Amino acid sequence: MTHTIVLLPGDGIGPEVAQAARAVLEKAGAAHGLPLEFSSHDIGGCAIDAHGDPFPDATAEACVEADAVFLGAVGGPKWDAGGPRPEAGLLALRRALGAFANLRPITLFPGLEHLSPLKAERASGTDMLIVRELTGGIYFGDKVEGDENASDLCSYSRQEVERIARIAFDAARGRSRRVTSVDKANVLATSRLWRNTVIALRDADYPDIELDHVLVDAMAMKLIERPAAFDVVLTENMFGDILSDEASVIAGSIGLAPSASLSQTHGGLYEPIHGSAPDIAGQGKANPVGAMLSAAMLLRHALGQEDAAVTIEGAIAACLSDGIGTGDIGGSASTHEVISAVCERISA
Repeated sequence: MTHTIVLLPGDGIGPEVAQAARAVLEKAGAAHGLPLEFSSHDIGGCAIDAHGDPFPDATAEACVEADAVFLGAVGGPKWDAGGPRPEAGLLALRRALGAFANLRPITLFPGLEHLSPLKAERASGTDMLIVRELTGGIYFGDKVEGDENASDLCSYSRQEVERIARIAFDAARGRSRRVTSVDKANVLATSRLWRNTVIALRDADYPDIELDHVLVDAMAMKLIERPAAFDVVLTENMFGDILSDEASVIAGSIGLAPSASLSQTHGGLYEPIHGSAPDIAGQGKANPVGAMLSAAMLLRHALGQEDAAVTIEGAIAACLSDGIGTGDIGGSASTHEVISAVCERISA
């Protein structure tokens, strides 16, 4: 069976890192007898320039029909003057795919401890997965705008909480079987619903998972104090947005960080978290590791190809251990040189 993957290179360094993702997917696919078929489509700023729409109908149709979607990056100052925003294309894409669960692995690779802003002994061993609810909460509630008074409604249903909690519990079964649920149950009604629902689901369906609860303000401190203590971190939309950005710097460079946005009806969306970085576009300075790790997540979550995913991750770890990296992690290799080195190790 041939799997179809849509590539959305996008803007800035997006095309460079999308090339990296395709390269490792092709190599891992060949190594594991996995037929893959790729097509590329416009999104974001380049789609505005070419079609007047950050998410054209042709792109939307291709994404919905594909087995999985890889996104490079969108945005840049070129489109700040007014009119459609490139980022609107990303939001429309998530809606089209029904993506409700954002997975953000935070891994400090051995040998890169010196790049973390934390002391090496504190950061060492960090390997967590943040599972963030992506379509509910205060970002999507009813809003009242005003110069004197304004409000944003934060709302969650039991079904929404159960849906995202299952993702976290299932992920924990493939890791260390520990979930930390983050909320603000001492203040917020939505957080009390969140906590009660998570507890009930664990007791009913996941008794093998160790579950604890941490208030979000305490979690912000604990991520700095002892990040290696956490395995799977489950939380709602806004808390997850803030905590995942905080945690991403622990690994030493945003260029190393992958992500996946999962759906119940589609293989999902996979992208590095670093953004379009137009100031270094086309210069061979972009770190492709986050994109390549996102490609590994695509194999794991969209296609169920765990062995192929591990092959990519192992090749990346070997390159980093050998000191092969771009300038943001203290290396001297170009984007293409890192891609080539990883692909050589996958083939080997």
